[in-house]
Amino acid sequence: MKPDRSTRRSFLVCAATIVAASGCATTANNPKDPFEGFNRAMFAVNEGLDVVVKPVAQGYDTVAPLPVKVVVGNFFGNLWDAWTALNNLLQGKGGDALSDVGRVLINSTVGIGGAFDVAGEMGLTKHSEEFGQTLAVWGVGDGPYFYWPLIGPRTTRDTFGWMVDTFYDPVWRLDDMALRNSLVATRYIDLRATLLPSDKVVEEAAFDKYNYIRDAYLQHRRNEVFDGDPPRVPLDD
Repeated sequence: MKPDRSTRRSFLVCAATIVAASGCATTANNPKDPFEGFNRAMFAVNEGLDVVVKPVAQGYDTVAPLPVKVVVGNFFGNLWDAWTALNNLLQGKGGDALSDVGRVLINSTVGIGGAFDVAGEMGLTKHSEEFGQTLAVWGVGDGPYFYWPLIGPRTTRDTFGWMVDTFYDPVWRLDDMALRNSLVATRYIDLRATLLPSDKVVEEAAFDKYNYIRDAYLQHRRNEVFDGDPPRVPLDD
């Protein structure tokens, strides 16, 4: 099944923007963020879009009963488990990959299409791996940091990893446009709703919201790449 035109176009636009941004003037207060001026502009765009998205997520969070939100999260999580299994295999973590395959098989059958995390109750730990992490394990460096509208913060490596994730995402590869768009929107709103509790923390803790999100993302991402046990960084770094 080939990806639709809109998916291919999004890849090309994103890649072209990276190339264009590489020629922009830099305002490097942080060496990992050499295109801070561009990124702050994109951050402002995203904040503008969130004026619409956030109230929808708040409405969903208020109206949808907890069991419904759990089922929605489990369903999309089950789809991601299959991709996680492949990435764990590519990273040389065969045991985790086998566990992920077991999760998909159990939750897709006994768990009624992934609606219920039966595998988790059976002791199969849920992992979350994607192609950006796989590239990191293969030795690909972070590259410059970017902030993209809608998809948020990414390093250069993780931006290309996101493109691969999206290309193979079973939701985006659906031929039925109405169903595909509905599932994509539902997943995005559900994800945005899960981030609502962190909004207040960021607003209260951050003198500069952009810097706070960037630094938190880079630290969290490093932690993910090293599976929670990153090597110590020398003090003069």
